[in-house]
Amino acid sequence: MEFFRYIAVGNEPFLKTYNGTYLNSTLPALQNIQAALIKAGLGRQVKVTIPLNADIYQTESGIPSGGNFRSDIHDLMISIIKFLSNNDAPLTINIYPFLSLYDDPHFPIDYAFFSSTSSPVVDGPISYTNVFDANFDTLIWALEKNGFASLPIIVGEVGWPTDGDINANNDNARKFNQGLIDRIIQGQGTPKRPRTLPEIYVFALVDEDAKSIQPGNFERHWGIFHYDGTIKYHLDLGNNRTLMPAKGVRYLARQWCIMAPEASVLDPNLPISINDACTYADCTSLGYGSSCGGLDARGNASYAFNIYYQTLNQQKGACQFSNLSAITTVDPSQDSCRFDIMIDLGKHEQSTRPTTSSVGCKQNKVLTLALVSLLNICFL
Repeated sequence: MEFFRYIAVGNEPFLKTYNGTYLNSTLPALQNIQAALIKAGLGRQVKVTIPLNADIYQTESGIPSGGNFRSDIHDLMISIIKFLSNNDAPLTINIYPFLSLYDDPHFPIDYAFFSSTSSPVVDGPISYTNVFDANFDTLIWALEKNGFASLPIIVGEVGWPTDGDINANNDNARKFNQGLIDRIIQGQGTPKRPRTLPEIYVFALVDEDAKSIQPGNFERHWGIFHYDGTIKYHLDLGNNRTLMPAKGVRYLARQWCIMAPEASVLDPNLPISINDACTYADCTSLGYGSSCGGLDARGNASYAFNIYYQTLNQQKGACQFSNLSAITTVDPSQDSCRFDIMIDLGKHEQSTRPTTSSVGCKQNKVLTLALVSLLNICFL
């Protein structure tokens, strides 16, 4: 049984935001890993690859046929691609139609999905009705122009977030991922490679509540499952298959930390307390357009207090915010805004405050069950 098929060397090392930090080290690292695989007798079974962001290529004409690799990394990309080709290894690309919508307020929202009714992008004899196809084929054009028309491609990350932005919600995430899965089931490729369906990996299994939010609050909300292995939305995987939630999950006591009824929103300690809670826990759901963005001042404080309280496993003293907080057994959730209860990890007797780098890791071994369920959508 094969447990490993690929080794990914780095992740999106040529992002423009890195200012060339990894330009000189990526190819040598790729070569070193390949040499190690050959030495171990695994050069044929396990392939090296580099997951790259879709910003490694571009089109000056605005249509896929104008695609080529970025001028600042063109020669390096050709060297990498040649090395991959010589070793029968694939190129991995991460494509995020959501980001096209997020970055451009004038981007046609229908074009981000697979059932677009917007005007297609016409490129010679081809009409593109969605940005995924157009993006992927821009890469294929870039490869063809540089002599690597048949290089295998893996889509290493593609998905849609469910929170953290006005367009990030369960309905849109289900619409996108279901459209993607339907194409996989049907074996539908892109116009440039209509009969060659790439391996596609849906991102992500669960949310990452300690992930950097420099790109946006949505970065912590790509999961198909909630942190506890419950399903965010239904997906039809074909052949009567669907997602299955984790079983046997144990939770802490059914109690929440909220703003005390007698506390005043004018209390000068309130902003400080909210800031303190959100420094050590994930409050991205409170942002504009997010699932809890419609809460009033008291609701905002309650959400911040509770997410901190749950992140610290309901530890003694974790619901003490300058006499502004209280514990309740009445669920304060409102509409789409969930007030979570933490999974019982057996650590709630501790009382030390975590660091900002270590808090919020709700994922744990119980989610192995969810992972087994999610493997049904990896059509390899």
